[in-house]
Amino acid sequence: MKKHTKIYFQHFGYGEQDFIPCELCGARAVDIHHIDARGMGGAEDKDTIENLMALCRKCHIIYGDIKNQVQFLKHIHLKKIAKQ
Repeated sequence: MKKHTKIYFQHFGYGEQDFIPCELCGARAVDIHHIDARGMGGAEDKDTIENLMALCRKCHIIYGDIKNQVQFLKHIHLKKIAKQ
C-alpha cells in the first residue's frame, strides 16, 4: 500500500477491506487523490491528510488533476475532515 493511502486510511480509521466512499458522489472510491498534485507545485510534502481525498474512478477523471477544480476539491474535503 502506498504511503499516502496509508495516511488516509489511518486518519479515517479504514481497513484495507472497508468500503471507502468517494468524497464527491458516494460510490466506491478506488483512488486516494492528491488534491494539490505532486506535479502542480504547492506544498513541499503532498502526503498530508488535508491534501488527500478518496475518489471513484469517474470523479477522478472528471475532477482530478484539473487545476481549476482544486479549490472545489479542497472545500469538499475540508468539510469531511471537519465532520470528524
